[in-house]
Amino acid sequence: MPAITTPFDPSGAVDHDALAANIRRLREAGATGVVAAGCTGEFWALTEAERGAIYRSAVAATGPDGTAIVGAGAITPGAVIEALHDAAEAGADGALVLPPYFVHLSEAELIAHYETVARDAPLPIVLYNIPGNAWNQLSPAVVDILADLDAVVAIKESSGDWLNFHATLDVAKGRIRVFCGPSSTIGTAAILAGCDGLIDCFPNVWLPILHLWDDVRAGRMDLAWRVQAQAQEMTRLFTTEGRTLYPATKAAMDHLGLPGGGAPRPPLRPVDGHALIGLKQGLDAIVAPAHTAA
Repeated sequence: MPAITTPFDPSGAVDHDALAANIRRLREAGATGVVAAGCTGEFWALTEAERGAIYRSAVAATGPDGTAIVGAGAITPGAVIEALHDAAEAGADGALVLPPYFVHLSEAELIAHYETVARDAPLPIVLYNIPGNAWNQLSPAVVDILADLDAVVAIKESSGDWLNFHATLDVAKGRIRVFCGPSSTIGTAAILAGCDGLIDCFPNVWLPILHLWDDVRAGRMDLAWRVQAQAQEMTRLFTTEGRTLYPATKAAMDHLGLPGGGAPRPPLRPVDGHALIGLKQGLDAIVAPAHTAA
């Protein structure tokens, strides 16, 4: 399930037509669902009204036969619960809930936060471990406790740490679904280890990574490892020489003529200058031949 971008029009408003076009393109390419208004979707830069409207657009574009998960990230339990009710009203299938960010929490405080949210949750919760962004980490020990909450049905494990991912898989497998976040770096290994699916931003740019799940499950391992190596190269390209992941993702979509790109919202800035030139050259080397053939 691709983690989709939130496109903005030249005036800075959410471009719902481009958002829907990107979702339809990915669904037609084989995505079983999408994650909207998450980290890739710049949730921190959205107003509550904008986020609710994105929920509705994502659900409509995904369709009744797909899975629409939406981000409900916030610092306080009350704000998360409000977002969960907005998501339920929009018809979302579940909500991605990352830990509170900025404020440093003890393990007990972190568990209490999720217990409070889960108690009033009107739809299923997907835990979201992304300590590089949220600071607070859902360790395997914490996940072991949270997996017992009735509202918790899954986790997106995006630590990028293979040992942490595997330990989380060990404690949660069979109890809740475990999705690999950075499938661009460890997706093949995660599938072989028994994860339940992949959630990543790179299908916005490059469809071969969208098919990694099917390639591994079908035993096309030479292809899977080749795609994995290319995806790792893409990860380096998007996060070096002055580039960061979310603006680079949108710039790459623009370069390839795909819907959903455009400028990010401040404080993020568009990729420009030598960083943009390097991004385009790298993309042409990795993506363009496959994109053209498709």
